[in-house]
Amino acid sequence: MRLAIPSTLLLSILRSSSIYASAFSISSSSRAATQVHHKRHSFITSNNLSLLRGGASSSSAMSMTKERPFNTWTFDKHCDAMDWTPSSDITLAVSSDSSEVDNADLVIVGVFAPAKNEDAEEEESDDDNKEVDPIVFDGKAKELDEALGGALAELAAENGKAFQNGGDAGSLTPVARVVGAGSRAKRYILLGLGPPPKEDKPMESATVMKIATAVSSACHDQKKVTSCNILLPNGISANSSTVQDFSTTFYSNLYADNRYRTGKKVEVMAEDVKSVTLVMESSAEDGLEKAVQTGQHLAKGVSLTKDIVNAPHNVLNSISLADTAKRIAAESDGTITCTILGVEECEKRGMGAYLGVARGSEAEPQFIHLTYKPKSGDIKKKVGIVGKGLLFDTGGYNIKVAMMELMKFDCGGAAAVLGAARATGDIQPEGVEAHFIVAACSNMINAKALVPSDVLTASNGKTIEVLNTDAEGRLTLADALVYADKEVGCESIIELSTLTGACMISLGKKICGVWTDDDDLAKSLEEVSKVTGDKSWRMPMAKEYAESLKSKIADISNLGDRYGGAITAALFLTEFVDKKKPFAHIDIAGPVWDDKTGATGFGSKMVTEWIKRQGE
Repeated sequence: MRLAIPSTLLLSILRSSSIYASAFSISSSSRAATQVHHKRHSFITSNNLSLLRGGASSSSAMSMTKERPFNTWTFDKHCDAMDWTPSSDITLAVSSDSSEVDNADLVIVGVFAPAKNEDAEEEESDDDNKEVDPIVFDGKAKELDEALGGALAELAAENGKAFQNGGDAGSLTPVARVVGAGSRAKRYILLGLGPPPKEDKPMESATVMKIATAVSSACHDQKKVTSCNILLPNGISANSSTVQDFSTTFYSNLYADNRYRTGKKVEVMAEDVKSVTLVMESSAEDGLEKAVQTGQHLAKGVSLTKDIVNAPHNVLNSISLADTAKRIAAESDGTITCTILGVEECEKRGMGAYLGVARGSEAEPQFIHLTYKPKSGDIKKKVGIVGKGLLFDTGGYNIKVAMMELMKFDCGGAAAVLGAARATGDIQPEGVEAHFIVAACSNMINAKALVPSDVLTASNGKTIEVLNTDAEGRLTLADALVYADKEVGCESIIELSTLTGACMISLGKKICGVWTDDDDLAKSLEEVSKVTGDKSWRMPMAKEYAESLKSKIADISNLGDRYGGAITAALFLTEFVDKKKPFAHIDIAGPVWDDKTGATGFGSKMVTEWIKRQGE
């Protein structure tokens, strides 16, 4: 992504004693394994065995006397594998037997907001002293409250205003400890479910996700709890959609990246919890175990997406990302095959745009192609999913002067695509053949690196004048798109990338932008966005803006005018896909990263759901 910086400011920065990295064009085989134990989780690493044994590396300057905490580079060799964060081993179950709800260390009781008087006029008020209608317990919650001598009602009354008596979905009361005769204290929490759903309508996915987030937080915050039951009243349908949404969000929120931490800095989410049970008062439909499992698979895809974006560049490069792709295929139960094209194979295909960017990288470029096919062999549609795979973006010779420390997230598109590949291999949707494509490299500076004014030739024969080396992502994507379109023959293609700062300015850091000329594709992406919670917004494809991409000496330039940069980036990419083929560019620069928590895992669920629907 590109941010314009006044020349006077740039000069003052360059003259200062320390230069802060970056202008921001997010336009930016077998493994020798050893177990490193962090509490109850095991990390699979691939360190050089001589180093693990205390031996010396090929560089005497890097001789080691202690085992490394994680796999990384040596002085003269790049890292060849990235460790993965392990999945939580907490068991999630669904039960319709409410008589067993009290058989847990922690009991979370879901409550809807009190029903409003429809005859009274609704009044908006900021008055903190405004009375809140009391909770009226019903069903099993009422029985439980009576058995506890009114403890739940008292808990609700004491926290009514702050808790809004369940009016805010995902809100929690403080814990109440109740000691029964001859038993240890049990803990009870009230969980806000928001207003009751309208009759015959299921609870919205966004509300279920808030509830699951609150439950995972409570499980983590309440120490020494080994079991947790959540009582959900009538009004919440015990169906596959609700359970899958809960499972996906619950497990996703248990993610903690401890790969680069040691000792007391390691934190395992909900460390003591062994089992969580959703106790549904509504009649449960069949197949909910599969819904729980599907949620786990989706969460594993999100976890890998976070791992890739979080990984530092001394760990994650094109070689170690290719290793991750190979591992995805190896763990797919035979549904995914992996092909890695090296420099020679890419040169034969004329991938001059991609290789031009890759010339500055320490690690050789790796063109990753994963192919998913259902075991049944029944295929209705062949789709392509392309992800931008810049493992680090310095900006090249148009070097960044701000935010360079964040440029490890310029592989966010590749991360979402590979996370979706992992989830797809686990879920194994029918009727669709999916091709996951990543042109992996880094945008660095050396004597071989691309310079402004170079002219590159993409694999479809188009020549590209490089006006700015920090608009490099679209160059790598150009050849990846031609490959998906021409060589693979995908019938429909979507592409995800952290491509422009302009998109972030337009949509902020929670919403991705979607550019497509195909209304049906736009509609399908909008639908999966709503279902998965990966928010999106369709953006204009203003063809008149393509005028700014004209080059004085080549077919096209890689940079448009100062204004409308997100649109001109999308228009540039359309030059490398058949105009008659459904194609969407998805700019995820904003939502891929959170300044407080790091990688968000954005895009993986959306892509996985989109793929599944293509085969239906």
